Amino acid sequence: MSSSCVSHHHQAVRPRHGGRLPLPSPRSAAASSFAPPAPRRRRAARAAAMSAEAAPGVAPAEEAGQRRAAVLAEMVEEAAVWCAVHGHVVGDRADPILILPMETSTQRVNISCRFLSFRISCTTPCFCQLQRSGTVPGVGLVHAPFSLLPARFPASFWKQACELAPIFNELVDRVSLDGEFLQAALSRTKQVDEFTARLLEIHEKMKAINKKEDIRLGLHRSDYMLDSETNSLLQIELNTISSSFPGLGSLVSELHRTLLNHYGKVLGLDSKRIPRNWAATQFAEALGKAWAEYNNDSAVVLMVVQPEERNMYDQYWLVSHLKESYGVTTIRKTLAQVEAEGQVLTDGTLVIDGRAVAVVYFRAGYAPADYPSEAEWRARLLMEQSSAIKCPSISYHLVGTKKIQQELAKPNVLERFLDNKEDIAKLRKSFAGLWSLDNEEIVKSAIEKPDLFVLKPQREGGGNNIYGHDLRDMLIKLQKEQGESLAAYILMQRIFPKASLTPLVRGGDCFEDLTISELGIYGAYLRNKDKVILNNQSGYLMRTKVSSSNEGGVAAGFAVLDSILLTDE
Repeated sequence: MSSSCVSHHHQAVRPRHGGRLPLPSPRSAAASSFAPPAPRRRRAARAAAMSAEAAPGVAPAEEAGQRRAAVLAEMVEEAAVWCAVHGHVVGDRADPILILPMETSTQRVNISCRFLSFRISCTTPCFCQLQRSGTVPGVGLVHAPFSLLPARFPASFWKQACELAPIFNELVDRVSLDGEFLQAALSRTKQVDEFTARLLEIHEKMKAINKKEDIRLGLHRSDYMLDSETNSLLQIELNTISSSFPGLGSLVSELHRTLLNHYGKVLGLDSKRIPRNWAATQFAEALGKAWAEYNNDSAVVLMVVQPEERNMYDQYWLVSHLKESYGVTTIRKTLAQVEAEGQVLTDGTLVIDGRAVAVVYFRAGYAPADYPSEAEWRARLLMEQSSAIKCPSISYHLVGTKKIQQELAKPNVLERFLDNKEDIAKLRKSFAGLWSLDNEEIVKSAIEKPDLFVLKPQREGGGNNIYGHDLRDMLIKLQKEQGESLAAYILMQRIFPKASLTPLVRGGDCFEDLTISELGIYGAYLRNKDKVILNNQSGYLMRTKVSSSNEGGVAAGFAVLDSILLTDE
């Protein structure tokens, strides 16, 4: 563990006013003394040393830097321990861990490892098994990456984002019921994108048999950034499948509140300005209420997961809340396991490994890599054909595609689905510029000024968007190809948030960098025919990344988890 944060400035971006970790200032009595309030001896001794006058010949700026480094080091250590104690963990990205069951305590084993090649010699026979951190719970844990301090966020924009959640929830539900709109809007995309085509194929089959989803459950997340050019909150995307990190996102808010309770006075930061984050419990509430609506006490919740999932502990928080608060059992299965073990009875009941399923909650199935064979596609169709509540249904899934986001931003389209003019105006205010590649004028502008745009394919999960020179080259290539290849992408206005200098912690090491942040607002929606049972804003997710990084996924390794500190700016 590093003793202080190492500074890495990847590009010259002006930090926003105030930063995250204010230096001591003679104007602030709270900031002039770096003595943490906790009475432990180690802290008291360090506080005494830091509050002493500067040694002869030490410049005030240098002394302030030393004090700051000492506080950061103590906070990093406390935060790492907190993460371990409270389950703010993910699976390690390292090589597989070798498990060696020993017959006796005196048995000795010599292991040499070179990349993934093992040589093992034992004094007595032994049995070896490789286990990966993403497949076996409790193997190879590390703390989830996090920002040491919360990101400053204006309270007015926070309020705006929260108010949008139930409107977007209702919009997703309304659009999902318009099968003709979904099929028409994605008709060209499916000709050049096989993944979208397969999803539409399932959707078409459900339309053909007039399959009704009377009970509809949506667990969504709408992602935003603050654009410094327009001083506005702009939506990046709306996620309708596998909205991750309700568990760990809730924890990092508590981590920051704990740190500010201990160090807030010396840093000039108030823990009460961090909004409470109940994402995990509220998602569990929505799943629990959906299970109750299904009305089968012996049924389970099926969580569809990837074969190897480092982020399983975020998912297990929901499993735990479901069991403790609602007495609901959750089973975890991959798509391949669903295909092998599942069946749909004549009454529509989905049965997996002999257990009736009330709710199917997808934490996989959003990317082509989740369907390596026809078995996985058969599993997806099987679940859609059943009477189980799908979160999301195939219709909800399609509403979250990039192309539908772009279609909804067109003039007069929202009016097709919503009646309330104020709600429509609120949604439009949050829309960034979105265009199809049929718009020759916009494509020309993007080629001339590629840094002002983002090229997005119909993909989820991070690491897919195209920027800068790569964007220009791709657009030129697509123009030459002509045909329907243009329909595989949309263009989006690039958002430029302000950057701030932030201490980030990954693997127990702290480093400082210029960062930007992305706010995700969770929403939960549950409807049974004409009755809306839930339509809530359900917590938030703050992700922070170095400003030089284009992508922002935590699980993909681009960002860290964060929370927000509300300001009056």
